[in-house]
Amino acid sequence: MNIDFTKSAHGLIPAIIQDSETKNVLMLGYMNAESYQKTLDTKKVTFYSRSKQRLWTKGEESGNFLNLVDIKNDCDNDTLLVQVKPEGPTCHTGADTCWQTQNESNYGFISNLEETIKIRRENADSEKSYVASLFEKGINKIAQKVGEEAIEVVIEAKDDNDHLFLDESADLLFHYLILLQAKGFQLNDVVQVLKSRQK
Repeated sequence: MNIDFTKSAHGLIPAIIQDSETKNVLMLGYMNAESYQKTLDTKKVTFYSRSKQRLWTKGEESGNFLNLVDIKNDCDNDTLLVQVKPEGPTCHTGADTCWQTQNESNYGFISNLEETIKIRRENADSEKSYVASLFEKGINKIAQKVGEEAIEVVIEAKDDNDHLFLDESADLLFHYLILLQAKGFQLNDVVQVLKSRQK
């Protein structure tokens, strides 16, 4: 990579630290050419500490290392995106991130949908909420709905109507998310099982 360390008077460029799996931003540090090279050599993220005026490997005292996965340079060659696997919390306060947020996987719209299902289950009137009414009917009814939707997906997969296939697929996923919550789980629990099977 052609990294331009000369844009700063002190030869420092920002290094944005991102969890390679959750994609959450964990912290911001600064690197010079020497700390960048040490990061590549050791596979442990090393910064130039402006307060200590020396190279500083994250975790050298706490043991909470940032294990290097990948480094990308931005379009101006003066900012790095460093993807890592963190060992423990990243912030010196003990928080997962320097923004005091939890470093949890988030699946965007799907995670929002899971939260909506949770809220409807806990707070909604079953006469007004389809989700609440399903939970009220119990696990057998929820499991039955998942089975019915799965059959519909199989049927539509054999036809040429992509619109109906996607509609039924959406219904299946929606009811599966409900079933997961009825069993006390979320999609991330299934993702963790899939990750454990990776070879």
